[in-house]
Amino acid sequence: MSTPYLKNIEHEKILDLCALVEYSEGQVVSRTLAQNSAVSITLFAFDEGEEISSHSSTGDAMLSVLDGTAKITIGGEVYSLSSGETIVMPAGIPHAVAAEKRFKMQLTVVFPQN
Repeated sequence: MSTPYLKNIEHEKILDLCALVEYSEGQVVSRTLAQNSAVSITLFAFDEGEEISSHSSTGDAMLSVLDGTAKITIGGEVYSLSSGETIVMPAGIPHAVAAEKRFKMQLTVVFPQN
């Protein structure tokens, strides 16, 4: 059997992604599912008031809200996303993620390959 590309997740099983990461008071909790030079897939649970401050990435980042609502800032523009909604944060553009209330998300970052 080869080494799986996806880790920290059961294979060949129907999964509830939202249930794979738990809220923790005063914290941002993460669970990495894949991390390599081409792609990163991570689940996050943000407690109310928690945030990831403005930063940029070398890859395009696709954020999908799994539970709750989030305030996403991309290049100074503010977006409010709810469960089931997705937004792409383009490579090289500063962005931030904030939880006005608790929320969970899946973040997929696709990096350039040279």
